[in-house]
Amino acid sequence: MKHDNVIKILFIEDSVEDAEQLINILRNGGIAVRPARVTTLAELQSSLDEFAPDLVMLNPDVAGINAADVARQLDASGRDLALLGVIPSLTDQLVSDLFASGTRGVALRTRPAQVLAVVQREFEALTTRRQVRKLETSLRESERRCDALLDSSRDAIAYVHEGMHVRVNQAYLETFGFDDFDDILGLPILDLISVAQADEFKALLRGLSRGDKPPSPIDLQARRAEGGTFKASVEFAHATFENEPCLQIVFRQQTVDPALVAQLQRDPVTGLFNRARTLAHIDEAIAAAAGGQDGQAVLLVEPDNWKDIVGNIGIGQADSLFAAIARKVSDAIGEEDIAGVLGDHTLGLILAHRNDLEHAALTERLRAAVAESIFDAGVLSLTITLTVGGTLLAEKNANTETVLGQAGTALRNAQNQGGNRVEIHDPSAREKADAEREQYWLDLVREALDSDGLRLYHQQIISLQDASGEFYEILVRMRGPKGDVLPSYFLPVAERNGLLPAIDRWVLGHAIDALAHREKDGLTTTYFVKITLQSMQEPDLLAWLQRRLETAKLRRSTLVIEMPETKVLTSLRPVQEFVSGWRKVGGKFALEQFGSGLNSFQLLNHVEADFLKIDRSFMTELPQHPENQKKIAEICKEGHASGKQTVAEWVEDAASTSLLFACGVDFVQGNFLQEPAKVLAEEYSTV
Repeated sequence: MKHDNVIKILFIEDSVEDAEQLINILRNGGIAVRPARVTTLAELQSSLDEFAPDLVMLNPDVAGINAADVARQLDASGRDLALLGVIPSLTDQLVSDLFASGTRGVALRTRPAQVLAVVQREFEALTTRRQVRKLETSLRESERRCDALLDSSRDAIAYVHEGMHVRVNQAYLETFGFDDFDDILGLPILDLISVAQADEFKALLRGLSRGDKPPSPIDLQARRAEGGTFKASVEFAHATFENEPCLQIVFRQQTVDPALVAQLQRDPVTGLFNRARTLAHIDEAIAAAAGGQDGQAVLLVEPDNWKDIVGNIGIGQADSLFAAIARKVSDAIGEEDIAGVLGDHTLGLILAHRNDLEHAALTERLRAAVAESIFDAGVLSLTITLTVGGTLLAEKNANTETVLGQAGTALRNAQNQGGNRVEIHDPSAREKADAEREQYWLDLVREALDSDGLRLYHQQIISLQDASGEFYEILVRMRGPKGDVLPSYFLPVAERNGLLPAIDRWVLGHAIDALAHREKDGLTTTYFVKITLQSMQEPDLLAWLQRRLETAKLRRSTLVIEMPETKVLTSLRPVQEFVSGWRKVGGKFALEQFGSGLNSFQLLNHVEADFLKIDRSFMTELPQHPENQKKIAEICKEGHASGKQTVAEWVEDAASTSLLFACGVDFVQGNFLQEPAKVLAEEYSTV
């Protein structure tokens, strides 16, 4: 579940420790949580009004509270809330009573996987219900707009139920020569079709009434009331009228040259379908997949290193080169397949029914056909390689956004592995693909550690209170086949394979050397560096850091080590020992994601921190959330009272910066203010 999707959970729990245990289970499972806790029904009502939770998790053993009273209070609030019971042990009577009281789900506290599954299921159900309500509202609005557009449209539009007219617009009456709707109400639509085409039209209506997919527009001869005829292009769509299923039928008199229409659907450079028509073909393929058709695929195709190629041949030759590549791709696919343009140098392919091996063979032939060709660009002759990313279509992923997202992810994965390859998303082969990708990234990480292939970046942290010196967050990237790679790609692999401590030491050592280099240039700098729990638990880390600092002989600069609040909570004693020793040798410590727990300041009784980095979830659309502004101000006030400085990360806009200053925040950080930049290699030496 994405971090943006923060779930606001209200815990009805008399033990802070038990609530924190559940919060840690959820966060360790990848769920971003904004928690609150109550112990009485009176507190529950107040929290419902102020906190506005998504889910409520009840410990049925809380004194003075039972599930039925909670469920009634939730119903009375008028909000769509799911009540979940979290129980220490399973008994038939307890589970039965909870469900009878209105509880939607029950999870065993001792089974973290079950807790995660229940919370994810209920939040996804809640999100779906919210989306359905929005869609219903949009549908009603769309129906009102359609009704108004129907009356104002110049196209002849009719709604037909069981072959009879039930609604037409004024343009329809005028087109067919009727004076009033009463003249056509109940009239069979077949009476307005030429006799020669009546049987064919009747068969078409019969198939549509059974739920068949509407065909492409058809050409036929229509009849007016006085007996005259005209050529018309007729479009069909399933619709409803007064909550009854019917057909919407649009008659357009043929006044436009069909060849011109076809020409307008083509890309002028390649001659393939343009973006709009290609997306329409993808929609049609997805609709077919939703109806049960299997074996289709959607592919995204891009030439490798296109930016460099254009730089070499010039913009004037780029169109002709891309057109030649498009012809080669189009020639490599079958007659039933569709090729079109989706972007500046992106082709979209819709492959017709094949089995998986046939799809793989075709895409490999396509890639090889381009790779083995020589292309002319002015006086230059070039060889080009392609990267192909795609997804198979099935009922489960029959959604345009999902399909394009899966194909785009597959394309990026293939490009990040060096390009000139094919990757097709296939859920049935996910385990194998994941294992291969894991091994690929693991090899890259090991190579980077062995050959100094990591890169140090920094992002400025800006003082809102005129603090002296410069402040930066230290970040790490890894050299990849096509440039520096973000940590989200390789750190999870490193964590699963025990390589995080080695990466942490590389970053810490190079950061210390960079600080020493800056001091030689007369700069006073503070670096914030993240370390992982695995590194902190290594017994010799503190001694290693002390040796590195003594070698660097820093006088004015400072190294701040930071860890997330949630990780500190799960390993309180070893973190406490490390921070105590680290501060004795002159280092400082920062708590990241601060404010995300039920009682974050209680943690400061056990771990001494110099900086509190406020949880990023408070920054999302900050101007629209006064409750977040209030929480940030409270953190700053209490933090300053105990001598802590506060940092707001992920700041999104100027308005948020002004609000954070008003809340008392000491420092701000975010891509809006300054994007991360590479630390020059000469600024640090090899560890």
